[in-house]
Amino acid sequence: MDTSMEGKRVPDATFRTREGHEWVNRTSSELFDGKTVVVFSLPGAFTPTCSSSHVPRYDQLADTFATHGVDEIICISVNDAFVMNEWQEAQKAHNIRFLPDGNGEFTSKMGLLVDKDDLGFGKRSWRYSMLVRDGKIEKLFVEPEKPGDPYEVSDADTMLDYLAPNAEKPHDVTILSRKGCPFCAEAKSRLRDAGIDFEELLLNRDYTDRTLRAVAKATTFPQVFIDGELIGGAEELEKWLSGRKAA
Repeated sequence: MDTSMEGKRVPDATFRTREGHEWVNRTSSELFDGKTVVVFSLPGAFTPTCSSSHVPRYDQLADTFATHGVDEIICISVNDAFVMNEWQEAQKAHNIRFLPDGNGEFTSKMGLLVDKDDLGFGKRSWRYSMLVRDGKIEKLFVEPEKPGDPYEVSDADTMLDYLAPNAEKPHDVTILSRKGCPFCAEAKSRLRDAGIDFEELLLNRDYTDRTLRAVAKATTFPQVFIDGELIGGAEELEKWLSGRKAA
């Protein structure tokens, strides 16, 4: 795929967005001039890779991008405004602007509008990401031209590694908890006090005690996992946090 847009100004286009109950036109100039913006574009809202990987990681790293000078992260797809708004709500990705390129105007001018007729999609965007400074494309990561939907270089981590190679990334934290558990409340409070974001899974809503035994070999709550490692309960978490402070 062509990366010759590097060093050039982003294409001039008008995006028909839906804000509240009103139609609002947003232009390329309004979105990019005088700002540092990370853009990632993908084949379609609610599609598997886009929903499971592409959007969530950019949303998770939004604060890290902001720390390193990024004013906004924009997700573009050749979908209409209603679909993009619903997808943002479903993803709970409120750190990202979801921008509809319903007619494919912007994507076509980027040279990345492709035919997805075999899937019944019509014309869609090839997957890519780019760093834009004051309306000029500084860096463009375009997925390799392979069959299917490759996802190798347009991810959030690749973009962050380009922008700030030594950036400290947030920990991936999940808590297996249950309602009414005081130790679970204690663990969550300690994480919040440490400024560490986390995902909580509740017993009998998101998992059962079978899962607790299977993944943690435990029967007590909470069970905290950090960066792929089982830390344990509230007491073990406090030790981990103390060690982090000492380091």
